[in-house]
Amino acid sequence: MPMFETMTFEQALPVIFMILMGVAMLAYVILDGYDLGVGTLMGFASNDEKDTMVASIGPFWDANETWLVLGVGILLVAFPMAHGVILGELYLPVTLMLFSLIIRGVAFDFRVKVPADKKHLWNKLFVFGSVGAALSQGYMLGSYITGFHSSPLGIAFSLLTALCLLAGYVLMGSSWLLMKAEGHLQIKAVSWARRSLWLAGLGIASISLVTPFISERIFEKWFALNNFFLLMPIPLATVGLFFIADRTLRRLPTRLEGGNEYGAWVPFGCAVGVFFLSFYGLAYSLFPYLVLDKIDVWQAASHHNSLLFIFWGVVIVLPAILAYTVYAYRVFWGKAKGLSYT
Repeated sequence: MPMFETMTFEQALPVIFMILMGVAMLAYVILDGYDLGVGTLMGFASNDEKDTMVASIGPFWDANETWLVLGVGILLVAFPMAHGVILGELYLPVTLMLFSLIIRGVAFDFRVKVPADKKHLWNKLFVFGSVGAALSQGYMLGSYITGFHSSPLGIAFSLLTALCLLAGYVLMGSSWLLMKAEGHLQIKAVSWARRSLWLAGLGIASISLVTPFISERIFEKWFALNNFFLLMPIPLATVGLFFIADRTLRRLPTRLEGGNEYGAWVPFGCAVGVFFLSFYGLAYSLFPYLVLDKIDVWQAASHHNSLLFIFWGVVIVLPAILAYTVYAYRVFWGKAKGLSYT
C-alpha cells in the first residue's frame, strides 16, 4: 500500500476517484434517502396529505438519483475489477432496487394522470417502490460490510441492516416533512420521526459493533491504543446528534401547534450529520479496500491514462451537478402546497 506522504500523482489518482465515488454515494444516500423516506410514509397518510408529500419531493427526486448514476459510473469506469465483483455478488438486491426505482418513477407520473378511482393503486405502487429500493440498498450495505458472506449470520445481519436503513430513510423523510409541511401533516411527521429515530440508532450501533470484528485489520484500526482515543469523537458526536434530535422532537409539537417553527430544521440536520459520521467511520474502516480484504483501490483501478481522461470529465461534470442541485433547492425552497394540474 503506498504511503500518502510518498504518493505520486499516478498513485494518488485511484484514491481521488475513490473519494469522489464516496462523495457521490453519500450525496445519494442523503438526498434520495429523504425522498424514499417520504415515499414510504405515504402509506400512513390521507389522500390530501399524499399530494402534499409528493409536492415536497417533486422538484428534487429525479436530480437526487443523478448522484447514484455518478457513483456507480465511477465504480464502473475507474474500478472495473471491483465493479464486476461487487455487482456480481449483489445482482439480486441490485435487480430489486432497479425494479423498485422503475415502479416508483412510473407511479410518480401515473398517479396524477389516471382516473380518481385508480389513483390509490399508483399511490400504493409508489410506496412499494420506495420501500423496496430502501430495503434492497440496506441489504446491499450489510452484505458489502460482511464481505459478501452467505452464512446465516451474514444474511441475518444484512436483513437487519436493510430494516435499519429503511428506518434511517424514514427519519430523514419525516424530518424533511417537518420543514416542508404545515398543519396536521407536520404534527404527524414529528410522531413518525420519533418512532424511527431509535430504530435507525439501533442499525448504526449494530453496524458499528459488528464491523470491527469482521476483519482483524479493521479491529486494529479502531482499537489500537494510539487510534482509539483519536477516533472516540466520532461515536460520541453521533450519540450527541441522536440526543439533540430526540430532545427537539419532544419539544416540537407544542411549538408547531402554536405556529412557532423554531427548531423545525434541527432533526433533519441531525439526521444528515449522523449519516455523514456513519459514512466517515465506514470509509475509515474499509479503506483502502473496495472489496473487503481482497481488492484494494490500486488493484481495482483502471490504467493511469484512462483514469486521467476520466478525471477531466469528472472535473467538468461534478461542478455542473453541484450547481444544478443547489439551484434547484434554492428555487423550490419553502413550504410544499397541495398539487394542482389545471
